[in-house]
Amino acid sequence: MTEKTAAAAPPAILPDVLAQALADVTRRAAALAPRIVEKQAADLESAVHDEFGVQKAFGEVMQKMLADPQKLVEVQGKYMADLGKLWQDYLAAAAGQGPKLEPLKDRRFSDEAWTSNPWFDFLARTYTLTSRHMQDAVAGVPDVSPKTRHKALYYTRQMLDAAAPSNFALTNPQVLKATADSGGENLVKGMQNMLRDLEKGKGGLAIAMTDTSAFEMGRNVASTPGKVVFQNDLMQLLMYQPSTKTVLKRPLLIIPPWINKYYILDLQPKNSFIKWAVDQGHTVFVISWVMPDAKLSKKTFDSYLLEGPLAAMDAIARCTGEKEVNAVGYCLGGTLLACTLGYLAAKKDNRIRTATFFTSLIDFAKPGDLGVYVDEAQVDALEKRMQKRGGYLEGSEMAGTFNMLRANDLVWSFYVHNYLLGKDPFPFDLLYWNSDATRMPMAMHLFYLREMYIKNRLVKPGGVTLDGTPIDLSKVKSPAYFVSTVEDHIAPWATTYTGALTLGGANKFVLGGSGHIAGIVNPPAANKYGYWTNASLVPKAEDWLAGATRHDGSWWTDWDKWVRSHNREKPVPARIPGDALRGGKLEVLEDAPGSFAKLRLDKQA
Repeated sequence: MTEKTAAAAPPAILPDVLAQALADVTRRAAALAPRIVEKQAADLESAVHDEFGVQKAFGEVMQKMLADPQKLVEVQGKYMADLGKLWQDYLAAAAGQGPKLEPLKDRRFSDEAWTSNPWFDFLARTYTLTSRHMQDAVAGVPDVSPKTRHKALYYTRQMLDAAAPSNFALTNPQVLKATADSGGENLVKGMQNMLRDLEKGKGGLAIAMTDTSAFEMGRNVASTPGKVVFQNDLMQLLMYQPSTKTVLKRPLLIIPPWINKYYILDLQPKNSFIKWAVDQGHTVFVISWVMPDAKLSKKTFDSYLLEGPLAAMDAIARCTGEKEVNAVGYCLGGTLLACTLGYLAAKKDNRIRTATFFTSLIDFAKPGDLGVYVDEAQVDALEKRMQKRGGYLEGSEMAGTFNMLRANDLVWSFYVHNYLLGKDPFPFDLLYWNSDATRMPMAMHLFYLREMYIKNRLVKPGGVTLDGTPIDLSKVKSPAYFVSTVEDHIAPWATTYTGALTLGGANKFVLGGSGHIAGIVNPPAANKYGYWTNASLVPKAEDWLAGATRHDGSWWTDWDKWVRSHNREKPVPARIPGDALRGGKLEVLEDAPGSFAKLRLDKQA
């Protein structure tokens, strides 16, 4: 063996190291076995009872498909023809007798290892062609209800994503290369990583997306200086330290979704909307929702209204002397903001002078892929699971649902990276936040799902009653700013657009680039994505976009101009949390981000 050959040989794992690693894997796997079996039994029971309606949807689609044999033959014939053409084009390109095939626009197959080897390149192309034909076949089945078609397409895509050749060691050239280069160390490390995640998930696979040890709340995430100035059963109210000598007279109240932690808007100084708003001269208050447990299981949607934004506005008035606020609601927080506006309109109370909605659904007629998970049968099954648990929805369940909406990005990419390549996840502030799951009390969550997602009553005058008060959103006259994002997979922008048509004030709609998170957490300094505006609110979203003007940069600056246009009062001296000299009448309870936000489920035993 030459010196060059020896140097190129893969490093061998020392036998004692390998034996120790495998013994550790075996021991941990044996300890986990009962929990894994219990989790699999629960999943099997769910599948047998078809809680998600998958068997029913596919059964209906297959029945309609088989009812027209001629159409089925045509679909199969087209697939075989396209597969044959791919093979001919591939051979011609390989022989230099035809044009080179365009690279696949799929991040799963973007590594050079997929294109440098003809077999793997053809495998990837065959998979993508097959996936497209299978989805087209399901989409083209006639006489199927829209909901059934949507569900069948969604789960077809989930199965195809899971079956991608990139997800298997023997059909992923990157994994094969890593295995050869490391002498199999990647697979051993991958098994250890998987066991770690199974232990963390107590038998379920809780995939680690980032290095959570790299972040600490209050230090390098959620670090904008502020104080907790009020607290009740459901929330802490944070008030931020000013960075300007004067501020707008009217404070800014931010209502985040209760399904996530508030600090998506305060990740790091460079991308913190909260810090940026403080630097623009806003007195910023933020609701930080509690992590509910069985003790709070009976808290209703009414409770979240009364103990959330309404209690926050009362506290802000005591703290600043100002009864009026500018309010921002993000996602579900925007839905709650709309309910608050409707409730106040019925009471002839105009304390919310301007309202801003970040990617918020008000009309749930077309809720996107999340709607696949919400129907009476699934909600009934969910209610039974929450009752068994003690009256709340565990954070991991909801987090898993949201991750599956973008399975390739939030599930399978980490599966390959952590388990097949045996690598540790990178530190990433957004994924640290995304892994910080929260719970929801049963009574509130069931009301939200049934009254809004299933029955879509919020847009109907008097359709929803809160604290004994019927809600009619057309009575809301406060000006509103709606911002959504073009690639949103949680709150489709064409559906959020109808919210701007539902409220009765002078409203503005803005469409940002990117998705549900990146399109909102888009600081001006980054100069990314751009946004669209249109002074006219026409009945159809597509017509609005056709007449819209695109702008470079972030919509944040456009929003700030809009808010200021509705705040004509002279600026006032900056307000310091707990400073009685500036009208403050609330004591400081603790430093931001506060104890409610710091509680992490994945840190508990």
